[in-house]
Amino acid sequence: MSNSLEKSMGLNGRVLGLFALITSLLLAGTHLATKDKIADSQRRAAQKALLEIIPEERHDNDILTDTLSIPQHYWSTLGLEKGGELHLARKNGKVIALIVPTVAPDGYSGAIEMIVGINLDGKIAGVRILNHNETPGLGDKVDLKKSPWVLSFDGRSIGSPPAERWKVKKDKGDFDQFTGATITPRAIVAQVARTLLYLSEDKNRILKASQVKNSKRSAEP
Repeated sequence: MSNSLEKSMGLNGRVLGLFALITSLLLAGTHLATKDKIADSQRRAAQKALLEIIPEERHDNDILTDTLSIPQHYWSTLGLEKGGELHLARKNGKVIALIVPTVAPDGYSGAIEMIVGINLDGKIAGVRILNHNETPGLGDKVDLKKSPWVLSFDGRSIGSPPAERWKVKKDKGDFDQFTGATITPRAIVAQVARTLLYLSEDKNRILKASQVKNSKRSAEP
């Protein structure tokens, strides 16, 4: 092999190597930029859902970042396989409401992910469905974009109606079901009730932990 051919092959190899490096850097940069955009989009979507339940005029903190972890022994009650965090709404440092992530495991087409906002007096501030695979035109009416059904939880609590009436009307309860789709609303009503019961059990711990967290924040320079 001649020296000129060897030099040519060596040059080509270096060019290809440089090209591969530049391509890798461009792909990495694109991935990071896309990842940041996705994260920002997810943050804005989460914040929008939280603020639909507890609007800005009700609180003066960042409810997206003011959180407390849910103890592991409550994960099964809330349908959380990998745990989750409570979002705290405060006014002048005092907790006025909480938003609880919860999952109904027994929807018609699988698990139904949602958040339940609960005022400190135990009344529901709002419920929003975050993710589901329910049948279009039937079970998907749990989505506020499709139907106002989910607003029927607003102001309810355990006691209003009584615990035994936290069912759909077909099961002799107080909540409407959908024509041709009873399983979906039945699953959501039951899970919202379980979420209310969870909070009644965990409320004292939450309030103590939130006070400690607020004190630490106040002490920061």
